[in-house]
Amino acid sequence: MLAIRLLGDMEVLRGSERLELPRSRKTRALLAYLVTTGRPHRRERLCELLWDVPDDPRGALRWSLSRIRALTHDPERPIFITERNTIQFDPESASVDLVSLRAGLGKLDSAPVEHLIKATAAFRGTFLEGLELPECHEFRSWYVAEREDARVLHARILTALVDRLATTPEAALPHARKLAQVDPQNELAWSRLVRLLAAAGRMREAREQYETAADAMKAAGGPRGPLLAAWREVSSAGEAKAVTPVAAAPSPPAHSPIRQEIRFCVADDGVRIAYATAGEGSPLVKPANWMTHLEYDWESPVWRHWIREMARGHRLIRYDERANGLSDWDAPNLTFETFVRDLEAVVDAAGLERFAMLGVSQGCAIAIAYATRHPERVSRLVLYGGYAQGWALRAPDDVARRRALGVLMELGWGQDNPAFRQVFTSLFIPDGSAEQIQWFNDLQRMTISPRNAVRLNEVFGGIDIRELLPQVRTPTLVLHCRNDNVVPFDQGRLLATTIPGARFVPLESRNHILLESEPAWERFVSELSAFLAADEA
Repeated sequence: MLAIRLLGDMEVLRGSERLELPRSRKTRALLAYLVTTGRPHRRERLCELLWDVPDDPRGALRWSLSRIRALTHDPERPIFITERNTIQFDPESASVDLVSLRAGLGKLDSAPVEHLIKATAAFRGTFLEGLELPECHEFRSWYVAEREDARVLHARILTALVDRLATTPEAALPHARKLAQVDPQNELAWSRLVRLLAAAGRMREAREQYETAADAMKAAGGPRGPLLAAWREVSSAGEAKAVTPVAAAPSPPAHSPIRQEIRFCVADDGVRIAYATAGEGSPLVKPANWMTHLEYDWESPVWRHWIREMARGHRLIRYDERANGLSDWDAPNLTFETFVRDLEAVVDAAGLERFAMLGVSQGCAIAIAYATRHPERVSRLVLYGGYAQGWALRAPDDVARRRALGVLMELGWGQDNPAFRQVFTSLFIPDGSAEQIQWFNDLQRMTISPRNAVRLNEVFGGIDIRELLPQVRTPTLVLHCRNDNVVPFDQGRLLATTIPGARFVPLESRNHILLESEPAWERFVSELSAFLAADEA
């Protein structure tokens, strides 16, 4: 059986024999395209991809196919399945390194360390190194996308390997260094490296790597979040031996000794979802809401009091939405249905049978959909700041405002100047302190790309679960701030009046995210605790 290597310089091997590739770059490109995509392609499409009309595309295609057949000739197993109008690679005729690695993506969390080491060794270089064909615009567009996907896959494998070897810093370090090279703009990669170096007693190198990372991130406004947290930990009071394990995020400052553990699961369409568990007790699941980051939120003055209270006496399970936070940003499917299936994947990965749920903002709609599909698994339902109708289905003035905000997202979200993001911060936490406002401004840019922010905003606008509300059979508590600037108060009232037996608690606040210092937060905590305790009595 042939082995085709695409990661690095292209190679075709029969056993240990390396076969001589055709000299034509376009012939090699054709082979790479067919074996990577693995689906049937029309001959006309292949001609358009690689050859201009004056070049006699059909003749060029026939010539290239003949060279590939000569290279891979096996009478018992031809490499291509050819029809009159289509050509398709036969996956039984050869193994392809990138294709095999992608097929094993869902087993990363459970794969033995030896398998992970072998997988990362397959990356001998970038995808199809040196085979860009800049004159073939469509091929180049495909090539660039595949190269980036391969880089992301390499980073995932290295991350899994570093996390698995976290208790043996010397063994993990080579892979952590490689991860920082492969993903140089990823603060989490650098923070892992800094922590591991400190744990291995290499404080000088830890400082140098921190400074290298800070320089690499200057274009994005400098390091924030996990890298700064890692450096504070390893440098404070010279306590290098007390470094936090790489797999665990730092504790919420000065409030609670609870720790969180971050893991990944794979949704049914292959998207990786990051989820975290913290605390002990009966399980409480928080469906994802827009713009979260499992590590940044952990130490954020906007969210840490939420995490502390939710994990008090409970095993809290929360996760980052697809296209957001630590979950996959390159998620092709962004629909309400995929959001619900992501919640199902997290619940199953966490091994939960029956649990309470706390929905926040659009997470309420996801929680309601899940509760109606799996009523036997949800014991209590808490809905805060939620809605049954997305913004595009509400009053005309609300629709016009949100469409204007969508334009701001697309144009200014990723800029260094926080003025654009400040508009959103003023809606979510109008009464925030200077520290909270700065955190929220930074959170927006670090958590999601401008393109994904726009995509998610559009999906949320179309949410409509009104028909599901009468089907809820789970005991439900609805809380909503009277002067919420993000989700109108009447949306909370709609949830409470349509869900059978739901109890409604109005809160006196202008903030969409309740802040620790305001009286409404104390009321929220009291109502939440009493409602969940009734289920545990």
